[in-house]
Amino acid sequence: MYTVINSFAGGAYIMPQDSKVSVAQHYLRVVIDKFTSLKADAERAMAQLQEQDLHWAMNEDSNSVAVIIQHMSGNMISRWTDFLTSDGEKPDRNRDDEFIDSIRSKDDLLRVWNRGWDVFLNTLRSLTADDLLATVTIRNEAHTVLEAIERQMSHYSYHVGQIVYVAKQIRSEEWSTLSIPRKSKK
Repeated sequence: MYTVINSFAGGAYIMPQDSKVSVAQHYLRVVIDKFTSLKADAERAMAQLQEQDLHWAMNEDSNSVAVIIQHMSGNMISRWTDFLTSDGEKPDRNRDDEFIDSIRSKDDLLRVWNRGWDVFLNTLRSLTADDLLATVTIRNEAHTVLEAIERQMSHYSYHVGQIVYVAKQIRSEEWSTLSIPRKSKK
């Protein structure tokens, strides 16, 4: 006999009822899928934009999609390189530079985007259930691995939401929804 443990847009976990998968193992599978889904949502939004759209910002105090990409990638590389053994705020990271719109081509931006996600997801996939209660530091502040993952879930969800919102504003009536469309007005 099989049981669907969790069902969501990206798929479902189907495991035998007598499975020995721990809550920790299940958690790691779920967060990997959730982060992968977040990445896909941002990419589906970015795919609707032209190269010049990636650099549009509402005003000088707002971030363009390009800047958000640079920042997320910089954060991922800093936080998730040597994740279990070094502080998540690496000394060679220049966070302020991430907020300068300096990468002009869409292809280059996508390379930066994918590099950050590769570092992050590869590290996440390497974690074991036993790692979740280990202590890591971010900016000299101690966190369990589980807390660090949840911290990044909040952070990355926030920025993916920004990417989707900006893309939707730019595309306006031409926007293709990423989820269930509203019922049409009659």
